[in-house]
Parts: sequence; structure tokens; C-alpha cells
Amino acid sequence: MAAEARVDCHVKVLNDAVVERARAVGLDAIIYAPHFTRLPDIRRQAASYSSNDLLVIPAREVFTGSWRDRKHLLAVGLEEPVPDFIPLEAAMDEFERQEAAVLAPHPEFANVSLTEADLQQYRNDIDAVEIFNPKHLPLHNERARGIAERLGYPPFTSSYAHLPRSVGVAHTAFERAIETEADLVAALKDGVARRVVYDNGCKRWRTTARELAHLAYENTWEKVDRLFLSGTEPTHPHHIAYDGRFDDVSVY
Repeated sequence: MAAEARVDCHVKVLNDAVVERARAVGLDAIIYAPHFTRLPDIRRQAASYSSNDLLVIPAREVFTGSWRDRKHLLAVGLEEPVPDFIPLEAAMDEFERQEAAVLAPHPEFANVSLTEADLQQYRNDIDAVEIFNPKHLPLHNERARGIAERLGYPPFTSSYAHLPRSVGVAHTAFERAIETEADLVAALKDGVARRVVYDNGCKRWRTTARELAHLAYENTWEKVDRLFLSGTEPTHPHHIAYDGRFDDVSVY
């Protein structure tokens, strides 16, 4: 692998089409973090698609707080599962215990993100802030970049792809070879120099339109009620897989 590693730092979908697309655009690695999927399942799927040509790194985007006021965190390098719908403080404590790298996707966006105040509070615990997300309008990305610069955070970007054709429309180029999950965790925690790479032309706006249409479909209230409030979905804190460890801090 080259000294510079090109990483799409957050994709939601993983299949043959994703791998083919990632290779075609010259990525060295992708971080796979689907919604509401337990870490062991993510790890198994990532391993089945990872190869010498493309490293697929498992991760969890944890939804802290309640559905109406949730704050997303992307944790890379977890060894033990962490559920959704626990307080931000509880999630941060668990990430620290496991020495995971912690990324802040889409800051200050709607009701699904860390605020600037949160990022200030956890300045020593969060390793990078996303400064470009292809789903966002320019004003959202400019705001994110400003926050990262004011607080002195290393930047990152991702395709945030929910559709295979979106993979690689934005990537982070690290000035270090990354051949394993541990390599990426170390690069993030060490603040390794990197470039944020994206295209703001017509192709980017087509990607934005497709992804926003998919987002509208994905986030219907029927799906919310069916999946997230029943208490039986895989990443609910009361799920049997967590052995009651998070029952005291569950928000549902």
C-alpha cells in the first residue's frame, strides 16, 4: 500500500457493488458503519469483503440520546459492542475504556449531531470532525469546517454512502500507510496529517440528490416506530446481547 492511504471514512452499505466502486475510484480502505447493526455482525461482514486490494474497517455509528434529540458518534476500534440510545456521557466513557478512535460526523446538523459546545467539552476525547459531507448544503459544510478550525480538530470527510454509487465521492488521504484497523485507529488518535478530498461539481450534486431521496425514504416515522422503540432491535440497550450492562443508562 502506498505511503498515502485514501480512506472513505464512513459508508453505510457493503456489497460487491460497493467493493467494485471503491476499487474503481482508487480507495485503499473504507470504514463500514451501518445503522442499528451490532458490532459482531459488522465485523463479520467487513472481514468477508476485505482483501489486499481494499481494507474494510468495521465501526459503529452510535446514536446517543433519544430519537428526537440524538447525537451521532463514529467509533473505530471497538472490541465490545456499545448500544444506541444511551446518554452521550455514557457512550464517551465506554469509548474511552475501549481506547477507540472517536469521530464526530456532520456537526451541528439538525437534531442528529454534536454541537459546538459538545465538541468543546470533549476536546480531549474526540479525534476528528467531519468538515465535508456530500449530503449537506455548502452552508452546513462551511459551518462544520469553521467549528473544526476554531477548536483545533483534525478534519475528515466521507461519502456517508447509503448507495453503492456514492462510495468515494469524498475521501480522506492520510500521510501514512494504513494496512490494518489498528493502523487507522492510531492515525486518527495521533492526528496524522491528512488531506480532505472531494468534488463540488455536477457529479457531487447528483450524489447529494440521490442520497437525500434515500434518506427521506429511510427516515419515515413508521420505520422509527417499528425498529427503534420496540426494545427488541439489535442495538437497543435492553437487548439480551448487552447482558444488562446498559439498562441503567438506557433512554428508552
